[in-house]
Amino acid sequence: MAEHYFTSDPTSRHEERHFSVQLGNHAVSFETDAGTFSKGHLDEGSRLLIDTVPSLSGIGADIGCGWGAMGLCLAAKNPEAQFIMVDVNERAVELAKKNAENNRLQNVTVYGSDILANVPGNLDFCVTNPPIRAGKQTVYAFFTQAFDKLKSGGALYIVIRKQQGAPSAIKFLQTLYSEVKVLEKESGFWIVEAVK
Repeated sequence: MAEHYFTSDPTSRHEERHFSVQLGNHAVSFETDAGTFSKGHLDEGSRLLIDTVPSLSGIGADIGCGWGAMGLCLAAKNPEAQFIMVDVNERAVELAKKNAENNRLQNVTVYGSDILANVPGNLDFCVTNPPIRAGKQTVYAFFTQAFDKLKSGGALYIVIRKQQGAPSAIKFLQTLYSEVKVLEKESGFWIVEAVK
C-alpha cells in the first residue's frame, strides 16, 4: 500500500514540480514534490476554500498546510493577517517554507507540528483541507484541536467532499461549535464555517 501524505517522513522518491496560481492580478508560485498532497496543481477543493473564505484578520493557522496551497494564497489575499502554517509532513513543511520565502510573504510562519500541538497562544481563525485518508479520528482531531485553540468568536474553515463525510463532519462540528454552516457547495466540495 502506498503511504499517504499525512506522515512525518515521506519515503516517496522526489518528483519536483513548479506552477503558479493566479489570484486576481497577483500570482503565487509554488514548488511541490512527491509525498505531498496534490503535488502537481492546486486542487479544486483548496481553490474553492481560498475563493470562499471571507476576509481574515488577526492570527490564524493553516492546519495540515502541505506545500502551502491555502495558507500562502490566503496570506497573499489578507496581508494584514498573520498565518501560522503547520504540518506533520517534514517534506511539506520544507516546501511551504521555501514557497513562503520565494513569494516574499512576510505574514507567514511555517513549522512542523502534529496538528496544533506545537502552536502557542490562541487563534482568531483556522483553515484546513483535512487529510481524509488518515482516517476520521485524525480528521476530527483537527476539528477538536482547532476548537481548543480558537478564541471565542473565532472560526474554523474546512473544505470537505460530500462523499468523503461532509454531512457527518458537520454533525460532529455541531457538538463543539456554537454555529456551523455551509458557505459554498461546488463539484461535491463543501466549504464549512464553524464559529466557536
